Amino acid sequence: MGSATAVVPEVAREAARRRTFAVISHPDAGKSTTTEALALHAKVIGQAGAVHGKGQRRGVVSDWMAMESARGISITSAALQFAYRDMVINLLDTPGHADFSEDTYRVLTAVDCAVMLLDAAKGLEPQTLKLFEVCRHRGIPVITFVNKWDRPGMEPLALLDEIQSRIGLRPTPLTWPVGIAGGFHGVLDRRTGAMVRFERTPGGATTAIEEELDAAQAAGRFGEDWSRAVEELDLLAATGGEHDQEAFEAAATTPVLFGAAVANFGVRQLLDALVDLAPSPAPRPDADGQVRELEAPFSGFVFKIQANMDPAHRDQVAFVRVCSGRFERGSVVTHATTGRPFATKYAQQLFGRDRKTVEIAYPGDVVGLVNATALSIGDTLHTGRAVRFPPLPSFAPEHFAVITAADSSTFKRFRRGIGQLDAEGVVQVLRSDRRGEQAPVLAAVGPMQFEVATARLESEFGVATSIEHLPYQLARRTDAVGQEALRTAPGVEVATRVRDGALLALFPNRWRLDTVARNNPDVVLEPLLADTDQTPTTPAAGGER
Repeated sequence: MGSATAVVPEVAREAARRRTFAVISHPDAGKSTTTEALALHAKVIGQAGAVHGKGQRRGVVSDWMAMESARGISITSAALQFAYRDMVINLLDTPGHADFSEDTYRVLTAVDCAVMLLDAAKGLEPQTLKLFEVCRHRGIPVITFVNKWDRPGMEPLALLDEIQSRIGLRPTPLTWPVGIAGGFHGVLDRRTGAMVRFERTPGGATTAIEEELDAAQAAGRFGEDWSRAVEELDLLAATGGEHDQEAFEAAATTPVLFGAAVANFGVRQLLDALVDLAPSPAPRPDADGQVRELEAPFSGFVFKIQANMDPAHRDQVAFVRVCSGRFERGSVVTHATTGRPFATKYAQQLFGRDRKTVEIAYPGDVVGLVNATALSIGDTLHTGRAVRFPPLPSFAPEHFAVITAADSSTFKRFRRGIGQLDAEGVVQVLRSDRRGEQAPVLAAVGPMQFEVATARLESEFGVATSIEHLPYQLARRTDAVGQEALRTAPGVEVATRVRDGALLALFPNRWRLDTVARNNPDVVLEPLLADTDQTPTTPAAGGER
């Protein structure tokens, strides 16, 4: 990886230029549209795609899966890297639908900051609340962007009160809307005291026209709306609503900005806030709590695996967050799980589905390792002193179904496809003696994961399948003794999780679980999660863009 004396200052300098963050929200808050608008303002794409790619406009760049385009929702995470103001931005878009919470939570382990979107009309929703809580538990600073201010919505002060009272984060607005929700003229920039007036370009396909007005000009043109904005900000200033960088980085406050991503209003201000305020990569603790310094030799961990992003190549990409040192393509690193050497010849930089070869990467960057079939989610790679980063969260499934190939002649492809989906974490795959190898059990957080699994098996592997939903809602870890004891228990099934060999006892409801536990006090029935912050919210209906 080069000599230590040459690399250390370079690594520190390059890490300071990185901003690595995720965009997260409740479904329908406009997450993928905001992701694309940020890329548009950074001038890395020339024209925005419509929400559903209508007319001559393209679909959002971060949504590449066929189901995403068809349904207008994000069901997988995507990585975009681009330059802005001499900084390197690593932007991770995440699934909007709650059925894919596990993917979102894994992405949160790979970022240094998060942008939380709020729908101006809906405020804090169940998924929003959960994500805020997870970010705070993990110490991830959050910048809040109140989206869709071009539509009717709540009062801005009411939104801030809701953040403070329901989450406990003190909101500190950086911009303030001039005009009520649905009557959006622009924002008052607290740092300058000036107003930025927005004018939408045709169809919102390009960056909005911005005009800066001083206080006198804004008062003359927008009268009562301007006066109301000034009065509300004065009230906030009197109650301590000023930005405090130390409190923000400690995840105690959240800077707030207002805008409308579909019209590209307020997005430049959000991008500037990310560059100015979001923390750069910092040293990370390993699984033993020891800190791996940024200047240490290369290390990183796999937070996502995705296959068939490019149908022409049918390959598998492991997404690696660089944590320390300098990554160099072609170097041989150590796979911490096996202790074996791992070659990094096929390393790529990602921009949605598009990609190009990357030669060097630094802390905060995301590198795509192509055809890295030996890697699994949560694996650590390193050079120099051995290190292993903490395991990534794995949720307790709440939905179960048996899947079979409609045509027995496609079983080999079926088995290969099921293995691929399991490796990616799309679903958990279980084997049950009751059903045999040709009828694996899929376990999921939400039922839409089954739809993704069947759609991908058909489109990527040419295998038509049928699904039989099972009546189970709860899973508990057991052991070989428990497996034998529960073999004849009514309404209970024990299956082996393929990825790690864990024995899971499946129950139809909590009453049945409690009854079995009471009748078998010596049987091990452990919850699958030790940390309650990793428990996903109840899946919500709908989708988002």
